[in-house]
Amino acid sequence: MAETKQVEATQVDAAPAEKPSEQMDSLSVDANQLIELLAKELHSIPQIKPPVWAPFVKTGAHKERPPARSDWWYVRAAAVLRTVARLGPVGTSKLRTKFGGKHSRGFKSERFARGSGSIIRKAMQQLEKAGLIRQAAKGVHKGRVITEKASAMLSTLATKATKEPRKVKKYRPAPAPSHAAAQPTAATAVHVKKEAAEAKK
Repeated sequence: MAETKQVEATQVDAAPAEKPSEQMDSLSVDANQLIELLAKELHSIPQIKPPVWAPFVKTGAHKERPPARSDWWYVRAAAVLRTVARLGPVGTSKLRTKFGGKHSRGFKSERFARGSGSIIRKAMQQLEKAGLIRQAAKGVHKGRVITEKASAMLSTLATKATKEPRKVKKYRPAPAPSHAAAQPTAATAVHVKKEAAEAKK
């Protein structure tokens, strides 16, 4: 009897909080546009704030410098929340792979390095305190999934993103080389060789 209650509790906990239609709506828009809007929304949540060491750290071993943006913590937290909505239930280990990149090793060949686990872990803890994600299990997978509050927020911002014009970088062709800097033709190369031979005589 006790085993039956435990199985039922696990099944209830494994049930996703968001509706599939709402989740698809939030993930069908441009990712960068949605993350930027979500980062601005996270500024107003008191539980989400950058730690004291945020201005001095790198986001992974593959990075050479700290982030240039002053609000990078909110952008990373927004990216983590969107990834949890897309892949949940998901844990820190899988997110480290998601936010990793190529690590330059000098003369040696590049290797893949995972992102910082401390940054991702603390961002997820803040999102959980804010009531945007929660721990759950789905089969053998355990991790965090988004809550109804986060699902509604993503759906609202996705609708807002579709109404706003998307910023597209305009392609600018490279300037044509000047006549002096143009590549020498075959005839010009032969003429240069003749002048060099005459100069040696």
